[in-house]
Amino acid sequence: MEIQGVVNARNYVFRVGLPEHILQFLRGSEEEEMEAGFDDVFNVLEGNLELDEGDDDDEDEGLAATSGIIQLVNRIITESERLGASDIHIEPGKDNAPGAVRIRVDGICRELLKIPKEHCAALIARVKIISRLNIAEKRLPQDGKCKLKVRGKKLELRVATVPTVQGESAVMRILAAGSALPPGKLNLTPANYNRVVDLSAHPHGLFLVVGPTGSGKTTTLHAVLGHINKPERKIWTAEDPVEITQPGLQQEQMMPKIDFTFATAMRAFLRADPDVILIGEMRDHETASIGVEASLTGHLVLSTLHTNSAPETITRLLDLGLDPVNFSDALLGVLAQRLMRTLCGKCKAPYKPEQKELDGLINAYGRDQFDELNIDLKTHQLMGPVGCTECGNTGYKGRTGIHELLVGTNTLQGMIYKKAELSVIREQALKDGMRTMKQDGIVKILNGLSDHKQLLRVVAE
Repeated sequence: MEIQGVVNARNYVFRVGLPEHILQFLRGSEEEEMEAGFDDVFNVLEGNLELDEGDDDDEDEGLAATSGIIQLVNRIITESERLGASDIHIEPGKDNAPGAVRIRVDGICRELLKIPKEHCAALIARVKIISRLNIAEKRLPQDGKCKLKVRGKKLELRVATVPTVQGESAVMRILAAGSALPPGKLNLTPANYNRVVDLSAHPHGLFLVVGPTGSGKTTTLHAVLGHINKPERKIWTAEDPVEITQPGLQQEQMMPKIDFTFATAMRAFLRADPDVILIGEMRDHETASIGVEASLTGHLVLSTLHTNSAPETITRLLDLGLDPVNFSDALLGVLAQRLMRTLCGKCKAPYKPEQKELDGLINAYGRDQFDELNIDLKTHQLMGPVGCTECGNTGYKGRTGIHELLVGTNTLQGMIYKKAELSVIREQALKDGMRTMKQDGIVKILNGLSDHKQLLRVVAE
């Protein structure tokens, strides 16, 4: 009964083995896993295909429990983590075509390996077993999570399975538990860095970090929290999921299944004597309005939002139905960001750009403002990708943030109060010293961190 509760399988065959032998079998030596491809695992799988004929579900579950599938899942996760992937996609193939495992590295998907059609369902079943999902339910999407130890490093995987016409597909997001970055490592320009530090020193108000999913918003907010995390400040956070932990913070994990939502957490926090509140996302009117009220009653409130730029955030929140008077009083600033791929530090090479390329960068930045960069274009060199073993011959490795920071000045607060148009708010923010994400990206290209092609991937023309 104990095994049945843990493993969630129908049939059992008992075998005896010493703990060290079992662990060695499941884990393998690190050197083997690093060097070996997937051929040896597929060879093991070939020997496990002789099952009694029966119902397909039983076959999938039976295969999922075989050593070959267990090894294959372990190897996929290990290899993905080694290559620095953020997501693992397991996708069934069309008709009898093989399935594929793709991984997202630095925001770009690449194929890791092909999976023979006969193993796809068993692979998904194994992923569902380790995530404590219902193996028998193949018609509905399911969400789960699991914790693993890979090469001595603790990993948490957030798993989502989705039924498709070809069979089930699974996506595993790797949540590498880590500590907060110092604000100096966020690669903010000196002007933006000083403003963010000044805004975080305010005793009360609302500071927002905005951008699409996976643009580093949580990392930035935890860097700000790490900067202001002192014994004299009580900090509460509500997150979904809690990825980064810091000593001195009281962190809450959201559980929508039991109606523990951001709005519920906010109400609880206000009764818990906070100085600073981090709310994972302002996705509805209730959470946003409680956040604004909290910032007006003497608390510093930090949060995120899914918008494309800093000025758009203001119009989005007003559209949610926030009171413009309270919102204009509460707003300290909005930091919008994206992650742009950077050139590989080992193989990038300098080159002298043609005048046409320089003119393109100058026009994109704005000719009137380009002089503020103090760059001598006659002698300036840019960096370009080359490709080496370190970066998988792509020429790019890692990502860096590009930012735009809108500060809630008195003039801007007056505009919010009057519900001004987006174009007017953007114009005023630029007058107040905001530089757009595109301009920030061009500064980083001129500093040799990346190239124009990567900027166009994340910022529209």
